[in-house]
Amino acid sequence: MPLPHLPYSVLNKSYDQCQIQKNSMGEAKRRKEALAEKYGQEAKIFPWLPITKSQGEQFVNWSTQGAWIGIGFLIVYWLVIRFVGPAFGWWQIE
Repeated sequence: MPLPHLPYSVLNKSYDQCQIQKNSMGEAKRRKEALAEKYGQEAKIFPWLPITKSQGEQFVNWSTQGAWIGIGFLIVYWLVIRFVGPAFGWWQIE
């Protein structure tokens, strides 16, 4: 008797594993029915705050990048005060 045309991954699983997979395939539909309007929408950080988790992550990335830019400007400012100004005779450091 020839084997039915099944994907390789199914042929290597036991019958019980296939049954578990078959039973869990309706999970998305069950979740969709339970959540109704909220299904597919992003989760909020707090229910009372109209900011989603991805917006929070974007803010963290933006503020981190801004902090590094600020650190860079501080270093350039210090170099100008410490070395460039005295080298051109603009001021003296005692």
